[in-house]
Amino acid sequence: MNVQDNKPILIPMGNSKEELNVRKEVISQVYRKWTEENPDKRVYNRSLKDYINIRYLSINETMRHAAKTYSSTLALLQLDTILRYSVVYGKPKPPKKGVANQKIFAYMLEMHHELIGIGLVKMMVGVKRTGEKVQYCITAIEA
Repeated sequence: MNVQDNKPILIPMGNSKEELNVRKEVISQVYRKWTEENPDKRVYNRSLKDYINIRYLSINETMRHAAKTYSSTLALLQLDTILRYSVVYGKPKPPKKGVANQKIFAYMLEMHHELIGIGLVKMMVGVKRTGEKVQYCITAIEA
């Protein structure tokens, strides 16, 4: 299974440890391909009117959370669309207390995008004190 081969990607739907690991690998390959196509590791988001950056933290957090469900992993196949067209939902939130990975952010933005065939997808974006916006996690919102 390799995203770059332009072959169908088989994403397992079950919840076994093996299936979870396969979904993590799919997500990893999607990010790998995306960063090859976007060497500056950022994309302009129309709603924010600013760039969203992809960092190691983005990949790691998304792999941990999105791999838990089939729909979230499937949504990641449209990573570029989610990054570009998600819109801010609600007000900025403070970083969660006790979550070490969020300590680097001044606040968190929740963003949503509707994907055909998948439904609503949530993307969390961390905003550093410098103003840099970093994609934190992407998951499908289960109905």
